[in-house]
Amino acid sequence: MIDLKANPFFLDDEAVEWVEKTRSAMTVEEKAGQLFCVLFKEAKQEEFDYVFNILKPGGCMYRVIPTKRAVAATKELQGRSRVPLLIAANLEKGGNGIVSEGTLVGSPMEIAAVDDVEMAAKMAEACAREAGAVGANWAFAPIIDIDSNFRNPITNTRTFGSDPERVKNMGRAYVERVQSLGFAASIKHFPGDGQDERDQHLVTSINDMDCGTWMDTYGAAYQASIDAGALTVMAGHIMQPAWTRKLNPSIKDDEIMPATLSKELLQGLLRDKMGFNGLICTDATTMAGYMLAMSRRQAVPESIARGCDMFLFARNLEEDYGFMLEGIKNGVITPERLDEAVTRILATKAALGLHKGVPEISTEAAEKIVGCETHRNWAKECADRAITLVKEQPGVLPVTPERYKRILFYTIEPGEGGEGNYKVKPACAKVKELLEAEGFEITDFVPQPYGEGFTTKYEEIVKNYDLILYVANLSTKSNQTVVRIEWKQPMGADCGHYLNDVPTVFVSLENPYHLLDFPRVKTYINCYSNNDYCLEALVEKLAGRSEFKGKSPVNPFCGKWDARL
Repeated sequence: MIDLKANPFFLDDEAVEWVEKTRSAMTVEEKAGQLFCVLFKEAKQEEFDYVFNILKPGGCMYRVIPTKRAVAATKELQGRSRVPLLIAANLEKGGNGIVSEGTLVGSPMEIAAVDDVEMAAKMAEACAREAGAVGANWAFAPIIDIDSNFRNPITNTRTFGSDPERVKNMGRAYVERVQSLGFAASIKHFPGDGQDERDQHLVTSINDMDCGTWMDTYGAAYQASIDAGALTVMAGHIMQPAWTRKLNPSIKDDEIMPATLSKELLQGLLRDKMGFNGLICTDATTMAGYMLAMSRRQAVPESIARGCDMFLFARNLEEDYGFMLEGIKNGVITPERLDEAVTRILATKAALGLHKGVPEISTEAAEKIVGCETHRNWAKECADRAITLVKEQPGVLPVTPERYKRILFYTIEPGEGGEGNYKVKPACAKVKELLEAEGFEITDFVPQPYGEGFTTKYEEIVKNYDLILYVANLSTKSNQTVVRIEWKQPMGADCGHYLNDVPTVFVSLENPYHLLDFPRVKTYINCYSNNDYCLEALVEKLAGRSEFKGKSPVNPFCGKWDARL
């Protein structure tokens, strides 16, 4: 039995009655529909018609779309749903996780560099207010992964860093603030990403900590947010062999499953040991980390049978819904387990007050909140307090036109790619523009198409430039295996050849670990985000008009002694 009056639901008698009556009135097909949280990538009419002609979903997620379209989509979708929908977004950094006009307050690692839990709460508030203005009610956040392996290509700045205590406190602050504003938080990605150097989007990854260490780190972060009332947990396509074996000593290696398919982790660890009573949702089931674990025909119903309550996305919705119904029909999902999952879904909705009706929204009201001055000021504050001077060559700073008129400008930036929260936003050109406005003469470095013996004379570079400035803008995104500098040809043409004779400054806008590839640079700065507020604050700090205030939430030296030189 599920105690709907206990943490995290805290339902009153009226809400409990609504949950039970609503569930009892559903057909098996309707219950199966409630299990699905579908993706509306562009939130267009043809997407809505396709989905609703197959099933009546329990929830949906928007990618980043314009505010006006988001408001219209919410009205349409809630109007078509007899049972109110959970409407989710990746609200990891701010309202920009759902609407294109939204405020990017700061990446989680940028928030962590401020080293103030109130900054995490402000970010959560901006998420709730901006996303709530367009009708969302479910935050796929906070990320309480721990960035314990600097080689992991997807956690990185999406985490609150590598200090388990800071991650725990920041995550709890986010949960408390976002849920106080009518949202369900989803703490993710259980049992915890950041240990493996591989990306669960591409492989079933592993959290390989022993049970005690896990409980003191990842477990402590989850327990703090669970105790704070987090309504939902997102299970990742991540294995935790130590706990799986402890809870099931007879299990064979090839039977160990990622959390999304692990009865041991979901029911044994999360439910029984940690006392989580809320809704468990899978991470996106289109990821390779899920697809590689088990035949999809089997995996779709087994996710629910083994302990998840909601199934995120679909590879082919008609087919996956068929797999789910087949699993119900043949007993993989028992009637009791189906009702348990649906009960938790409905209880989450009731905890948000949706049993009393869907909140009224309008484009006019939303446009007053999305990107508002208060949230922009929080983003400016975050940038000012987060940017971190990791190491400094004495006497190099400040960077002013009077000291360094002629700058040779090296950029490390990919072409624009990715989507949604993983889209790499160009930013190096903006830094150049801001520096030129300061009065610097900026020359872009262009590698010569020659080999040994034919390059520009070394002394010409030393004589013609007062400062060399590197700006790297390499961001985490799904479907990439590393976030590393790939130096230009020929022979690492942009690889710091002049740093012993020309003052050199390296700025990383995103990934904080570039000292791994450029250990000898003597002045190194981490920004953790590439939004305009960070770029403007960076120039202020380079010029000496603002002090560096950030505290590194990770080890930027990557354990390499030479990176500290």
